[in-house]
Amino acid sequence: MSDSIQKPDNNVGLLDRSDSRVTHANSFSGSLHAFVDRVKSGDLGSLPVVIGLVLIWGIFTAINPIFLSANNLVNLLFDCSTVGVIALGIVCVLMLGEIDLSVGSMSGVGSALLGVLWVNQGWPLALAIGASLCVGAMMGFGYAYLRTKIGMPSFVSTLAGLLALLGFQLFLLGSTGSINLPYGSSMVDFGQLMIMPAWVAYSFAFIPGIVIVVMGKRIRQKRQASNLSAKSLNSILLKALFVTVALEAAAFYLNQSRGVPWMFGLFVLLVISMDYALTRTKWGRSMFAVGGNSEAARRAGINVKAIYISAFVLCSSLATLGGVLAASRLASASQQAGTSDVNLNAIAAAVIGGTSLFGGRGSAWSALLGIIVIQSIANGLTLLNLSSSHRYMITGAVLAIAVIIDSLARQSRVSHGKA
Repeated sequence: MSDSIQKPDNNVGLLDRSDSRVTHANSFSGSLHAFVDRVKSGDLGSLPVVIGLVLIWGIFTAINPIFLSANNLVNLLFDCSTVGVIALGIVCVLMLGEIDLSVGSMSGVGSALLGVLWVNQGWPLALAIGASLCVGAMMGFGYAYLRTKIGMPSFVSTLAGLLALLGFQLFLLGSTGSINLPYGSSMVDFGQLMIMPAWVAYSFAFIPGIVIVVMGKRIRQKRQASNLSAKSLNSILLKALFVTVALEAAAFYLNQSRGVPWMFGLFVLLVISMDYALTRTKWGRSMFAVGGNSEAARRAGINVKAIYISAFVLCSSLATLGGVLAASRLASASQQAGTSDVNLNAIAAAVIGGTSLFGGRGSAWSALLGIIVIQSIANGLTLLNLSSSHRYMITGAVLAIAVIIDSLARQSRVSHGKA
């Protein structure tokens, strides 16, 4: 008779507890707890730079209300676009634990080539830009070859490239030292005047919310099908609503002045394309793997040399494109292009935005967030009539803080087993 008595099934209790955990994770409070846990474990994401940006904007606005005027913000977006494109390339090499110190000089060469080929030689504009990009790609391939075949540290090779490219820039410009781009041309108009129509800006601001809902629901369904915790539908809709309202409000505010620059739209398009490549393609997964541990990635069958080549080629090509955009912004190609603080700002923007100097962690959005911080500091100090010495000191301090946060977050990830 005892054999006929059924024993309690322990698996039922386990399933019930598992279901309760999934249900908890699906709730909004569960999502909030998960976010707090990620922060405690060192997965900070863009949180530090967002907090820093709010503080910077709040301080400058309190001192000078003109800072947050629509017209000033439009100028800020124009200025972000040129160095931001260069910073986007820096993200690629930093993710591999490498560095490119020549991006400033490469951008200067890009602007000089545009002036020589388009203005002096009479080449078609598209062909002149294409030739400039090819030169940048070849320079990046050279850095990758020295790194993968000879083993030369990228710090040394790109430092040598900085000097060589600076000399090449001076050679191209000759004794005149500068080449003026024709006013009224489409290139100069793009860098100084071209603004999106209001309806285009509002339409673009609406798209991210739709993408968040569609992708969020798709990921949620896949995780639920695998009996994994997933974000609640309410949290996905709330996030989409917040992003949409924020972007639409920003577009409305900017349209009170001139509007959203097309140049900034190009920069954002490049960021979105890079983000898709890094997060949704095999190449992107390989970038993270090589940056995390190149030897383990090689043993897993990843072509490590090809990844290095692609990263350095992208970095130099984007630096060249940044130089072309800077020339259109200034309506000239001069010996000062790419010098001064271009290197500092591009590298600092990528790091401040959240890309790790240790490799293996980063995002295309780092370039966007980081350059907004850098240009906000420069713009705010200019409005206060402070010298560039203050800007250098403050930018250096912000960069140091960003690296300290990155180091502490990395230690936290190691202690939590998430490095």
